[in-house]
Amino acid sequence: MASAFLSIVQQIIRKGSLKLTLANGDTHMVGDGSGETVVARLADQEAEDAIRRDPTMKLGEMYMQGRFILEQGNIYDFLSLVKQNTTNEIFDFKMAALLVGRIALQQLKSRMPVNRNKHNVAHHYDLSAKLFDLFLDEDWQYSCGYFEPPGIGLDEAQLAKKRHIAAKLLLRPNQRILEIGSGWGGMGLYLTEATDGADFTGITLSEEQLKVSRDRAAKRGLADRVRFELQDYRSMAGQKFDRIVSVGMFEHVGIGNYPNFFRKVADLLDDNGVMVLHSIGRPRPSFGTNAFIEKYIFPGGYIPSVGEVLPPLEKAGLLVRDVEILPMHYAYTLRHWRERFVARKAEAVALYDEQFFRMWEFYLAGSEMGFRWDELFILQIQIAKNQFTVPDNRNYIARNEAKLQEFEARRPPLEKVTF
Repeated sequence: MASAFLSIVQQIIRKGSLKLTLANGDTHMVGDGSGETVVARLADQEAEDAIRRDPTMKLGEMYMQGRFILEQGNIYDFLSLVKQNTTNEIFDFKMAALLVGRIALQQLKSRMPVNRNKHNVAHHYDLSAKLFDLFLDEDWQYSCGYFEPPGIGLDEAQLAKKRHIAAKLLLRPNQRILEIGSGWGGMGLYLTEATDGADFTGITLSEEQLKVSRDRAAKRGLADRVRFELQDYRSMAGQKFDRIVSVGMFEHVGIGNYPNFFRKVADLLDDNGVMVLHSIGRPRPSFGTNAFIEKYIFPGGYIPSVGEVLPPLEKAGLLVRDVEILPMHYAYTLRHWRERFVARKAEAVALYDEQFFRMWEFYLAGSEMGFRWDELFILQIQIAKNQFTVPDNRNYIARNEAKLQEFEARRPPLEKVTF
């Protein structure tokens, strides 16, 4: 008699080819035999039962622990095989009940008055800087690149991303610029050097990122115009900025905090100011985050739909001036990151251990799946208070990008990030 696990797998995998060895040693061919065969094995009955009950969480955990084993193909190949057949993760009532419970808990935590932001950020961004050096570009941009023109490499795509955002910011000399979530400083250094007389403030909750950013600013002779601070955006007061940018930070705000976020933006943005918000987005509300990502990678995070972002933005008295959807660009970025990371597996294992390596490999592969098969995208929203602050057409973006390319040609080469 077929095991409950095998029955589920046979329901899912209709196209493609999977050779699966169950915990009892029985081997089965699943699918229609097309494409490259993925060969997987379950090490023990407990692992098989765990994945059957809760695939969203336990597949990643069992892979981390070496109990779900890929003998041909890699974890990306397996996840791709699954996603090409179904994007559904619920196959019975118990799975549905588990999902509802997780959503309820995440929604509750996102509205708690206790500030967990610094703890959540430290969980991910205060890992060894040597880890990020294994896979990021030369400027350490830990957000989606912009692959325009198509086919460019990771370094070029991350530069194109900074250029595209800077073009939308409509930079002018002597402006005060704020970055909410300043990473390792690359965006702030770019905007400051691209703008005569710019006065830049970058805020982060990561102590590791803060140290690297300050060191980079000092080495480029920008310490008098660039400040990086360990600060929560919610505690900022008494300042106004001509330009605000936030890249890859909004996913950590939490859906319950969107009204507060945009009210604070409205408070900090000058009446003639412009903001560009760059975030991962999804095609419809999900109300919760993937269980594995929530537990192991980004606790407290949430990926919004466009419809969840705009109402609190508008209620804060802000105007949406431009919305751009960038599909697939993060899939390309994640592919570069994963290939670089896997190529330096020995170094990653030496930094942490084999289980950590598999956890991050699963995270990078699963995230790419989200953009290739679950319709995730990058959302860029240009925000203002005054409708006349931004031109009445989008031609200025290309013109500004051309000017920024001239600046890039003159810009001194980036120093290697040190840690």
